This record gives sequence, structure tokens and C-alpha cells, in this order.
Amino acid sequence: MDYGLIGKKLGHSFSAPIHEELGGYRYQLRELPDETALAEFLRKREFKAINVTIPYKQAVMPACAYLDPAAKAIGAVNTIVNRNGVLSGYNTDYAGARRAMRRGGVELAGRVVLILGTGGTRRTFSAIARDEGAREILVAGRSGGDGVLTYGEAARRADVQVVLNASPAGMWPHNGECLVDLSVWPALESVFDAVYNPLETRLLWQAKQRGLPAVNGLAMLVGQAKYASEHFTGRSIPDEEIDRVHRTLLGRLANLVLVGMPGCGKTRIGRLAAQALGRDFVDMDAEIEKAAGMSIPDIFSREGEQGFRDRETRVAEILGARTGLVIATGGGAVLRGENVRALRQNGVIVYMQRSLDQLAVGGNRPLSSSREALEKMLAARAPLYEAAAHRVVFNTGGPPSLARRDVLAAFRQALDAGVL
Repeated sequence: MDYGLIGKKLGHSFSAPIHEELGGYRYQLRELPDETALAEFLRKREFKAINVTIPYKQAVMPACAYLDPAAKAIGAVNTIVNRNGVLSGYNTDYAGARRAMRRGGVELAGRVVLILGTGGTRRTFSAIARDEGAREILVAGRSGGDGVLTYGEAARRADVQVVLNASPAGMWPHNGECLVDLSVWPALESVFDAVYNPLETRLLWQAKQRGLPAVNGLAMLVGQAKYASEHFTGRSIPDEEIDRVHRTLLGRLANLVLVGMPGCGKTRIGRLAAQALGRDFVDMDAEIEKAAGMSIPDIFSREGEQGFRDRETRVAEILGARTGLVIATGGGAVLRGENVRALRQNGVIVYMQRSLDQLAVGGNRPLSSSREALEKMLAARAPLYEAAAHRVVFNTGGPPSLARRDVLAAFRQALDAGVL
């Protein structure tokens, strides 16, 4: 390959579309299962330039005849350029992460900073925290020792003000994994997570529940790719391209998730929105029926509401981990917090309101068999819809094109506001 990324597992990576957007060259992913494969790859030198990710950012350093000052100081290389068989190593993670932290409101100067994880990214974050003037830099790992705290020991440091996750915890396909409970740090001000797939990890979700700045690693990824691409090609790229590509990529990746009462128009408007965006449309209730091999009324009849809700949660976890979808949820999807967390991890949630007299009664909806049942259901669920949603749209029952327009506008406004 000419340009690409090497690492052990790359199924989570968004690097190819970023580099292709920034540099206009083909960018390939090459998984290397161990250091023997890494050594053979580097020996052959069959590439022009590459990025390096977990777990090889330190292992590639001895192969580099030249190391730039940042790579030397940090002790990690994420960019290698092959110039006539001579390898030069650089660290562009530093510049990408520092810019993303600053723009995301993660203030390090004078703060007690806790870094989660002990791999190569930890070295980058430590250098940034030091150069930004952090008051104290703590590092936590699973085993501790050698100046590294265990996560239990870190939890007892009530003065922690900033958490930087340098570990792969919570990264696809281990969505939902989280190393710490943020509630133990009353002085916490902000959180930065190097993970970008999913867009909202459980760690970031905790921070957002407290109203804190919570920044994922996507802007860092785009930033480091911009600086790496300059090394690849020798061409200067304006910093504004980082923001443009970040917005473009986020718009492609983020799911549009519709919640609301049965009969509010989620499926119909969702299909229209998906057509307008050029995306796949998924109806959660249809997915539940497909997986169960029976209709929703039959699931309720055989397994009760609890059985149906369990199936609904499994589907929410599967769909929420995907990207670039329009998803119409069932009316009760918000009844479980784990469903909302699953759908928000890659999604903008839009609550479609509709007046009670316009909601359909009966049909394939076991819990909305009468007007009285719908009225009671709306009173109970409306606060849950509002709490789950990033934006609210009212479906008047007029031309569907108007509701589609409002939903798409709400989706874009939420993305522009930085909800993911």
C-alpha cells in the first residue's frame, strides 16, 4: 500500500475516510496480529507513509532512523514516512489532541489531571498536560505500581479536576465498558476521551449527565490526520480543514433516532428522512419481530411485556452501536435508561410530539388499545421522551414533507451544537 494505518485491530477505525477527504489519496488499513508481523512489515518497507495505532506506537520506534522532537519527548510514534527506504517517525497525536482539548473546553492549566491507561496515548496526554501547565498529573492503570495508581486508588483522590481517557476502554466492540465512576470526583470539571467509536462512550455519558464538557476523540483523530497528511505529502493543509472534515464525518456517522408515542409518525417520517439523507432506515419494532420470528402482539401474549422489553433492549444495543442510520424506536423504548444510553452513543435523539387526538388507537400496539390508555401512557412517558431527546419536533399531521424538514433541521442543529 502507499498510505494507510497499521495496528492490531482496526475494525473501529474511521481513518480512511478522513485521510481520503484531507489528502485525496487512497488510504488502507493493515491489521498486524503481533510484533513478528510488525517487524516483517517494517522490514519490507512497502509503503510511502503510514499511521500507527494501538499497540505499536512504541514498538515501531527502533525502526525509525529519524525521530522528530515530539516523538522523542513523548516516547511514541504514530506517523512514519518512508523516504527512499529510510524511515522517519513523528508524533502528530500531540498536536491533534491538544487542539481538540482546547476547542472542546478542556482546561488543564492549574488542574489536577488524571489520565486513564498506561499505553502510548498516555505519554501524549502527559506531555500535553505538562505543557499546558497542569498542577499535578496522575496516571491510573489496572495493576498500578511504578508511579501508576490503581483505579481504586485514583477514586480516592477527591481533588481530581480533569479526566483524560488514554485507554481503549469503551471502544467498539466493547461499547459500554467504563473504567471509572465519575461521581467519586466532586471537583471534576471536564472529561476528554480518546475513543471515537462510539461517539459517546459511557465515560462521556457520565460527564454529560453532570453537565460537564465531555469531548470524544474524533476531533483529535481528524487533527492528527491533518498533521500526518502534511508529513505524507509535503503539502500544507489549513487548520480550518480539521473543522470541516470533522463536521462532514460527524454528519455521516451520527444516527438520527426518533422517539415518541405510538402513532406520532416516527416510521413514516423516518423513512422520508432516510431517503433525504441517503441512509438506511431501521424500524426497531420490525427488527424485534424479525429476531423473534413472531409479531409484537404474539411476543406480548407469550412472554409478557417484560419479555418484549428485554428483546427491545438487545435490539437497541445492536442498532445503537452502528452508525449512519435513521432509527424509528417503539413508543416504550425510553422506559429503560439502558436503551437511551445505547441509542445516544452514536445518535442524535429527536422527540416527535403529536397531539393526543391525532395518535392512532389499537392496531399492532398492545398497550394503546383505547383513548384512555393512550392518555395515561402519554402522561407517563412525555417526561421520559423529553429527558432522552436532544431536540423536540412537533408533528402537526400536515404534509409529511414538513415534518421531515423539521426533523432534519433538528438533527443538523443538534450536531452543530456539539451534542456528540
